Amino acid sequence: MLPDVPEEHRRILISQGCVLREIEPVYPPSNETQFAMAYYVIKYSKLRIWEFVEYSKMIYLDADIQVFGNIDNVFDYPDNDFYAVLDCFCEPTWSSSPLYKLGYCQQRPDKVQWDPNLGPTIPRYFNAGMFVYEPSLKVYCDLLRTLPISPTTPFAEQDFLNVFFRHEYMPISSNYNLVLAMLWRHPENIQLDQVKVVHYCANGSKPWRYTGEEENMDREDVKMLVKKWWDIYNDESLDYKNTVASAVADDQPFNAAALSVAGVLDFATAPSAA
Repeated sequence: MLPDVPEEHRRILISQGCVLREIEPVYPPSNETQFAMAYYVIKYSKLRIWEFVEYSKMIYLDADIQVFGNIDNVFDYPDNDFYAVLDCFCEPTWSSSPLYKLGYCQQRPDKVQWDPNLGPTIPRYFNAGMFVYEPSLKVYCDLLRTLPISPTTPFAEQDFLNVFFRHEYMPISSNYNLVLAMLWRHPENIQLDQVKVVHYCANGSKPWRYTGEEENMDREDVKMLVKKWWDIYNDESLDYKNTVASAVADDQPFNAAALSVAGVLDFATAPSAA
């Protein structure tokens, strides 16, 4: 968490079994002033998580993500690679990209052929809302050393990480990071009953400010996923104290540190008890 996280929010997180670690912010390159979203300026601070070398492997999750199933198996992926889900280029947030203008999307590469004039190969580009990585002080230093000399890009640290890990990146199933736009852009690639991680990143989809008025937000699958988020939020049986008490009552071991998750929270938009 960044230093400006309110004490009230810290107490809520601690009460839910979270291990808090305060970090100093990482700022974008001085030449980087235009982002697809204004709040992207804060996202470079996630580079600090490569300092967490007390863990051998970690999962990073954005704050607008909900995990609906066990994803421990990703810790079994081979070491020395970077794992994340391929992004979709079809939403208007990509409108300034040559990929969008061409109509090309890596989720459906057969629909529009890649233009060799845009580069020698079709790039593999991941969404940085969820990824599996290995903390390393060497990588951390390389990240911070490379950042000031990186070119200006609209998707901030996501673009930066895609370039930095282009040789280590290994794509994984969309089941581990369902970007909601996939539901209407590439439904043929999604089996909703198998999805374990949902990313509420589409315009209007944040459950804590959902109105259903924005484009595609009146879809039944979107409404169902928003309801699932609230069901978990309001389920008192999932409260950390109740979970521990239940484990003790059943004489079962309870490991609060079984899954180490780092997140950069957007406290301007997230609910106070998120």
